[in-house]
Amino acid sequence: MPVNTPLPRIMVAPNGARRTRADHPALPMTIQQTVETAAACFDQGAGAIHGHVRDADGSHVLDAGLYRELIAELKTTVPEMMVQITTEAVGRYNADQQRKVIREVMPEYVSVAVREMLPDAKTAAAKEFYHWAREADIQIQHLLYAPDEIDFFRSAIDAGVIPENDLKVLFVLGRYATQQDGEPNQLKPYLDRMTATGLVLDWAICAFGTGETACLREAFKQGGKARVGFENSLWNLDGSLAKDNAERVREVAAI
Repeated sequence: MPVNTPLPRIMVAPNGARRTRADHPALPMTIQQTVETAAACFDQGAGAIHGHVRDADGSHVLDAGLYRELIAELKTTVPEMMVQITTEAVGRYNADQQRKVIREVMPEYVSVAVREMLPDAKTAAAKEFYHWAREADIQIQHLLYAPDEIDFFRSAIDAGVIPENDLKVLFVLGRYATQQDGEPNQLKPYLDRMTATGLVLDWAICAFGTGETACLREAFKQGGKARVGFENSLWNLDGSLAKDNAERVREVAAI
């Protein structure tokens, strides 16, 4: 029987695929910096880390060797922290490459954007991947970027492409590329669609920009969970620039 570990209340996303130290001097770029940040965030209440790795030039990569190194270092330094890696495409990777890195790394936890992995709900390769991951005890958090993607997600489940058991999702509020801040009122359409489709989800949200804390507070109020950190926002609730990721985690944990 595949293992199911519920999402922690707070997951930190300390760097993402796009920002660099030019955006904030405390944003972790190297594996060592990411591990140090993870330890500091764990102390402030983050139960998991959403991990990205960068190449020597600082660019986002889906690199199996770097992921294995990151996971090993994190397991040594913060063994109680859940480690989730990303398959984010950022316009550089296709679905075959995303599936390949997961097969090579064999992580315990991974995030997968439904729109990237499953452009067609009847895709045989996607179905094989999702069912293989479940049998391999690789727990997937499905990223949904808009409320109507919940309907597509439901259709993929009904078609047998995605196993229905132990569904974990992330609702995305706002956008990085278009500088659209997340707002608390953007959550309700997701919850309405979730109810309408009858899905039982272990759900969390992330929110971009200065509205991050307010959005996460609303998620907690509605029974959800939070992903917080410099991938999505550099700012505290009062609009001040956060000192580091640990400060962002501390503010959200205080809610």
